[in-house]
Amino acid sequence: MPKGLTFLPSLALTAMMALPLAAETKPDASTVLARVNGDEITLGHLIATVAALPQQYLQAEDDVLFDFVLEQMIQQQLLGQQQEDLTTENALRLENEKRSLRAVQTVTALTEAAVTDEAIQAAYDAQFKDFAGEDEFDASHILVETEEKAKELKAQLDDGADFAELARENSTGPSGPNGGALGWFGKGQMVPEFEGAVIALEKGQISDPVQTQFGWHLVKLNDKRKTEAPELDVVREELVQTIQQEVIQARIDELTQQAQIERPALEGAGPEIMRQLDLIQE
Repeated sequence: MPKGLTFLPSLALTAMMALPLAAETKPDASTVLARVNGDEITLGHLIATVAALPQQYLQAEDDVLFDFVLEQMIQQQLLGQQQEDLTTENALRLENEKRSLRAVQTVTALTEAAVTDEAIQAAYDAQFKDFAGEDEFDASHILVETEEKAKELKAQLDDGADFAELARENSTGPSGPNGGALGWFGKGQMVPEFEGAVIALEKGQISDPVQTQFGWHLVKLNDKRKTEAPELDVVREELVQTIQQEVIQARIDELTQQAQIERPALEGAGPEIMRQLDLIQE
């Protein structure tokens, strides 16, 4: 067995040699890679199997992975030939898988047709054409333990003291050594009392003492601005997902309106019956 690979579940068997085949000059999905008691395993079967493998298998060298997967498929075929029919449970799982794959095909076709550069641009324009931006604030503060200390510092500031210098000398907050600078922030990022004080200030103005759960603050509004609309590439994936969700939901709604859907009442049991595995284990 190739180093770094493990056998697929329930197939840890001794390797068996495939029947020799004539070389194909132009392989396609129908190209036969092995015949097991007459049943064919094609290149298409192998490609579909590899495409569904976990990432850890795909890290193997191509020649190693090719031989390994084909060998597993041969062993599966040998074991599968020992059964004439699927059990009820497995037959139901196969029906579920077919239903799911068909739905995926429909979804893929819908989204591939809907997601175009033009559609993405239109979605971007619709979402941001009237974008007014949100307020952002650049503020500094001095944090102290008591109202008396805050009033004392406010008096010094009113007399012309330097805000950053007083912050470095007196603020107990982590921004103190940086002159109390907090940088830019938007609404909802600060506690309500602090945010309210900031919003009420004009550029360059210093607040009266403001109490929060952290202590007493003197707040200075350094600057104010509006956020800009994001570049299209920044929100492209979000727009793609929105387009996909809308086209899928629209198609589901349309099909639902056209369909005749019946939901007979479940009699003699409640929803917990879905856990009774013995009903499908025949």
